Amino acid sequence: MSLARLSGLSFAMVLAACSPAATSATSAASGNIDATGEHPAVAMATAPFAVTEIATFAQPWAMTFLPGTPYALISERGGQLMLWEEGGEVKPVTGVPAVAAGGQGGLGDIITIGAPGNDGKQPVALSWAEAGDGGFGAVVATAKIDTGSAALSDLKVIWRASPFVSGRGHFGHRLALTPDGQHLFIATGERQKFDPSQDMTGNLGKVVRIKLDGSIPADNPFADKGGVTAQIWSSGHRNPLGIVFDDKGTLWTHEMGPAHGDELNKVERAANYGYPIVSNGNHYDGRDIPDHPTRPEFRAPDLWWNPAISPAGLTFHSGAGYKGWGPSLLMGGLSGRALIRIALKDGKASKAERWDMGARIREVETRDDGSIWVLTDGPQGKLLKLTPKG
Repeated sequence: MSLARLSGLSFAMVLAACSPAATSATSAASGNIDATGEHPAVAMATAPFAVTEIATFAQPWAMTFLPGTPYALISERGGQLMLWEEGGEVKPVTGVPAVAAGGQGGLGDIITIGAPGNDGKQPVALSWAEAGDGGFGAVVATAKIDTGSAALSDLKVIWRASPFVSGRGHFGHRLALTPDGQHLFIATGERQKFDPSQDMTGNLGKVVRIKLDGSIPADNPFADKGGVTAQIWSSGHRNPLGIVFDDKGTLWTHEMGPAHGDELNKVERAANYGYPIVSNGNHYDGRDIPDHPTRPEFRAPDLWWNPAISPAGLTFHSGAGYKGWGPSLLMGGLSGRALIRIALKDGKASKAERWDMGARIREVETRDDGSIWVLTDGPQGKLLKLTPKG
């Protein structure tokens, strides 16, 4: 066993309904506020699920379930990848690359990228922060995991952030595989440098699209420009910490705003989302940033939050097992200390429920059986399983 350890496998914690006072205090925090007034707020709701504490990990950051198996991979920001087995042990994985852990940087996302080969090993893609010329940057690689030996092999770097810069913030490096399994989308942060989001000679503050071997698809919107520019799918992002495809093949991402103005965006080919020229939040020192309506040439967010919720983790859920849900996105809130449901209908997103989780939520995943799993943030972050009540 490492710093991750099994805990409370039989312990069930059912969330209670929020008090009227708590509901009143938090309802305004979930609404959008713009120059035309306040959108309807979404109050904290009574949770329709029971919560079971499964295990704890040291600063967990991301997870992925290995389809058709009792296993999941969970990354710890300090640099350790853990292999969790349902009803079994939690083991450290060997063969993980060295990471530049510090600030917001370290071992990042982990996703599966296809079916196991003849060797029985599961292909994965993973991201991490690395030191290099100019400072630090995000890196993405493919590899294979052998669950029997808890070992990574065949590690191949397929993408690097460009340029590497100073500082340890806003790496982003969230990953999503296209439904056809042919392309990888990478959501990258602007590293708290503002201008890179609009600089088309670099890939910071962008969503990029590459093939699984790292090559550039010929139909990328800027493929004819060559170089790093050819990777770019969309621009003008700040710090995206969740990216996922829904059941219709639509790609969604969310990102932290500056001081408030967190966003949910439908990711569209060649779209520019405007940061740092526009934002529905302001600078941390209180200086104003023009709102999206002032610059209609930039793609406005589908949803936004002011005050902030600090979104992290994003998953699609069909709604099965939950009355009244339907297709949904589920995302965590760090400062919001909540799990947030976004309803999807006819290609549009709308705010639905928000549940107080009593902890910073770093990651949210849906398993192939429809169960919902979350990771709480912190030195002793918890793996929680959510199952429908009744």
